[in-house]
Amino acid sequence: MPTPSGLDRRTATADATTLAADLLSAAARSRTPCAPVRDLIGADDVAAAYAVQELLTVERIEAGAEVVGRKVGLTSPAVQRQLGVDQPDFGVLFDDMHYRQGTPVPLSRLLQPKVEAEIAFVLAQDLADGPLDAQQIRGAVDYAVAALEIVDSRIAGWDITFGDTVADNASSGLFVLGTERRPLDSFDPVSVRMRMAIDGVGVSTGTGAACLGDPLRALAWLARTTREFGRPLRAGQIVLSGALGPMAPIEAPGTVTADITGLGSVTTTFIQE
Repeated sequence: MPTPSGLDRRTATADATTLAADLLSAAARSRTPCAPVRDLIGADDVAAAYAVQELLTVERIEAGAEVVGRKVGLTSPAVQRQLGVDQPDFGVLFDDMHYRQGTPVPLSRLLQPKVEAEIAFVLAQDLADGPLDAQQIRGAVDYAVAALEIVDSRIAGWDITFGDTVADNASSGLFVLGTERRPLDSFDPVSVRMRMAIDGVGVSTGTGAACLGDPLRALAWLARTTREFGRPLRAGQIVLSGALGPMAPIEAPGTVTADITGLGSVTTTFIQE
């Protein structure tokens, strides 16, 4: 896989990236978290981490999964400082990660889930060519919806560095989209306010500004980065732009609802099978 410009750090060997991918794949299949993979690929080797993610993406596609979009992670400055990085990361969204509102989410599908509220953008145009400036990014968005991202980690105890989370598909799990589709001229992504509750008890609040200062800025970063990797964003794809507030752990069955001004609400229910 091509390495983005500027990412010239030491790259792990092919054997190490393959072994890391095998460990994460086995953890996903067995529903048993594995040890961190940073001892194989490095804690901050960006190119190696995305190489592992690419191996896992190819494996999923060959097994019949369809790529439906991307997610942006590490959009919070506080989380970036925690992991010692100065940039977001991205992961791949597959069709079987999408749960519709009203369809319960079995906890058995997840290992160590946490949930966060986000703005999701659905694209009307490819973001493969051109300057990818603010005007082009905004013009490429068909509509936005409220979203819940259910993050998860195949690494035991969420003991992750930047390398671990990128390799593990940016700690992706599942996602749920709201039903109120809003064009960008009907609301301001920066000024939205979010409140998320579990069984009616508030667990997180935040604003659009918490997501890299502007969720559209996160989309622009993603468009440029995925193009550098040779896998640009395409029309029809979904982009989860990043958390609007702190994530909350899901430790038992319950119902999560997030209200985002201008976008309405999004709800999902976790069940024990």
